[in-house]
Amino acid sequence: MDDTIVIAVLAGTTREQRESIKAARYIARLGEQQPNVEIIFVDPKEFNFPGDGNDPEGKDPRYSDITARADAFFVVTPEYNHSFPGSLKRMLDSELANYNHKPVAFAGCSNGNWGGTRAIESLVPAVRETGLVVMSWDVYFPYVQKVFNEQGEIHEEFRERYEKSLGKLYAELLLFARTLKQMRKELEAQNA
Repeated sequence: MDDTIVIAVLAGTTREQRESIKAARYIARLGEQQPNVEIIFVDPKEFNFPGDGNDPEGKDPRYSDITARADAFFVVTPEYNHSFPGSLKRMLDSELANYNHKPVAFAGCSNGNWGGTRAIESLVPAVRETGLVVMSWDVYFPYVQKVFNEQGEIHEEFRERYEKSLGKLYAELLLFARTLKQMRKELEAQNA
């Protein structure tokens, strides 16, 4: 039996000057250190989501494959105008069936002291509608431009704090991922 958990880490924006991509890549690297975890990093710049292209169904087949394989999701969103980016909304709206009964964790980023809290507050109701199971707490990166250097490495003064909080959030996400994976198998067997 394969007990590997596949987690898709979603970067939340396509903007050129996005600092949140550094946090998303950092979160993905920490996820890769978890035992029996496979991380798939999703940069929306590399996909063609609804409203962005020619697919009549509004789906990118590569993203459809990722969401079908994923047992869990970790969304990293910047805060734009007290909310989350439209590119993230298009990405999430494109795959409703593949999200059902899978857990999702959030990290918020901002260039101010709120760290993306308002983005996550507005994201939670939209994500729950997709069937994703939202974790009970989040991680925030206030002043994200000061947390990471130009190469995307976390400054040493922040390392212990974020490794500890992200480690706890990954532990919760993995617990839910394993539990819900088993539940989906049981539901599938009942419906067979």
